[in-house]
Amino acid sequence: MSAEPATSARAQHDHEDDGADAHLQHHFQDLNVQADAARLGMWLFLSTEILLFGGLFIAYSLYRQVYPEGFHAASELLSPELGLLDTAILITSSMTMVMAIFMTQKRKKNAAVILLLITIGLGLSFVCVHSYEYWRDITEGALPGKFFHVEELAGKHGAAMFFTLYFCMTGLHTIHVLIGAGILTVLTYFTWKGDYTPRYMSPLENGGLYWHLIDLIWIFLYPLLYLIA
Repeated sequence: MSAEPATSARAQHDHEDDGADAHLQHHFQDLNVQADAARLGMWLFLSTEILLFGGLFIAYSLYRQVYPEGFHAASELLSPELGLLDTAILITSSMTMVMAIFMTQKRKKNAAVILLLITIGLGLSFVCVHSYEYWRDITEGALPGKFFHVEELAGKHGAAMFFTLYFCMTGLHTIHVLIGAGILTVLTYFTWKGDYTPRYMSPLENGGLYWHLIDLIWIFLYPLLYLIA
């Protein structure tokens, strides 16, 4: 008699997870193998992103060695307070992303959707704050390359190169934030539909990995660009 409720509960649990099997591709033996393959592919993709930004970090380091005074003087035009706000926004968004995955594991779909929406909102808030920073830089004449025309830095060699790298690095990062927000929007839709369960949530986990990489890159960009002065 005692085995009957346990069997019934197990059958009910399997029935709840039946929808996950619909996502199993024919060339994988089970969902765990498929999730491992997807995770490996995501890490390989993220490694190419690290190589991309790594090249910019190397270029920044080399030019900073060549023009230390110009880089320090140019960095003073940036706002460390706004940069810190950007950092706080992205770190908070990483936390809400982790919580969304946790809520999905606990089968709390509505809470996961709300947390994903908050994460997207924080990402867009970051873009808004950074757009305001760009507006400040442009109005002050802190443009890249030959367009640089800040009078108090006219004699500082390397100041124009600093802002060339600044716009390349932060601009590329901002594009990644927008792409990440788009990915999370799609993931939010499928979370709302109930596609993700504890047995099948690799798209959500991989989306979280991409979002965390975006945050990690900014954690390096903030001190390199805003705090060197």
